[in-house]
Amino acid sequence: MKKILFGLLFFGLTTQAFSQIIPTVELSEVTVYATNYKYLNDINTGELASIPVKLLQQKVATYDVKSSEFYQDDYDLYNITFFIPEGKILAAYDADGKLLRTAEKFKDINLPTKVKESIAERFPGWVITKDIYLVSFTDATGAKKTYKVKLENGDKMLRVKMDETGKFL
Repeated sequence: MKKILFGLLFFGLTTQAFSQIIPTVELSEVTVYATNYKYLNDINTGELASIPVKLLQQKVATYDVKSSEFYQDDYDLYNITFFIPEGKILAAYDADGKLLRTAEKFKDINLPTKVKESIAERFPGWVITKDIYLVSFTDATGAKKTYKVKLENGDKMLRVKMDETGKFL
């Protein structure tokens, strides 16, 4: 009796193992374009300053000029402005959709740790009340990031300018 039960159990398990036949499906061809990768590489170096800033920068990098309602074959340059409540990006594209340059300005964002640490080390007891994050990107020279920070300590006020590494300018 045991042999029959084990035989049926073995037979039942082995038939289920071979019952799943996966059909082959031919997928259509997909072409991936690496447009504006240089901009994304220059902008995303190191720690992320703020999530809304990153999302808007990704939108700028993936924007397709040719599918825009403003696209015409006659123009060689397209200036497109992107807005979020924290700031804006003015981007210049050529007729093929390549990003040539950007001018970016964001207010009151989350500052990178290196910037916060440099301020705390050099100005102990001071509080950050306002900040502005500026990015200037050109295809030839890459990205230049600058932070303008307003500090207050009681009735004293001070403005400092820094790069993304925490170095004072």
